[in-house]
Amino acid sequence: MARRRRQEEPISHERWLVSYADFITLLFAFFVVMYSISSINEGKYKVLSDAMEGIFTQQDKSIKPIPIGQENLRGTEASADGQQDGETEKEPLAKIADDIREEFSSLLGDGQLQIRANEMWLELELSSSLLFPVADAIPQQEGFDLVEKIAKILSPYDNPIQVEGFTDNMPIRTPLYPTNWELSVARAASIVRMLALDGVAPERLAAVGYGEFQPVASNATAEGRAKNRRVVLIISRNTEGRHSRPFD
Repeated sequence: MARRRRQEEPISHERWLVSYADFITLLFAFFVVMYSISSINEGKYKVLSDAMEGIFTQQDKSIKPIPIGQENLRGTEASADGQQDGETEKEPLAKIADDIREEFSSLLGDGQLQIRANEMWLELELSSSLLFPVADAIPQQEGFDLVEKIAKILSPYDNPIQVEGFTDNMPIRTPLYPTNWELSVARAASIVRMLALDGVAPERLAAVGYGEFQPVASNATAEGRAKNRRVVLIISRNTEGRHSRPFD
């Protein structure tokens, strides 16, 4: 008598759905995490993006570098109870310099941030790579965080602040930035707007772009060009009024 053959189970062709479902779940989780990270400064990014497009897409714009920001810087009287006795004993620029050194010791160590001072002003020089992507004036995430910390240090004081943008001599020609002048002014204006958004009084602020015409190193090397791409915050000791450039 012939042995009865065992009936084989049909082969499933839908096993791939299990792996596919796992993949979709992981992908969804990944995008949720990415969205939560990228939305930290979404509001600031939107404000800056709209402002930059509005400035550099107008038909009647000048081809000359012009200061952007409030021209009438006026000193404001400090409130009687605005500072503790211990804080008023130290001169404001010295206190600002000490706070900057304490907050950004690592950047000072690798030369990406420099502090200089004399009897007239305090100067903070930042490498553009800390703040902006290449050939752009909309700050990257690290730039938002850095300026927010600087604004927290500067906001309690009345000293006028002039933000200056500089580039290397590599040509640029985009719809928003036809030359390095426009790019340098836009970067300075971005920093001004971020400082204002983070609590620095707008009447203290002004923005100026020098383009490629104030180099501090040779543009013949990549290292020299990197040094020339910078943003400088100049904090004046004089709080009485505006000067065309009170820091020379």
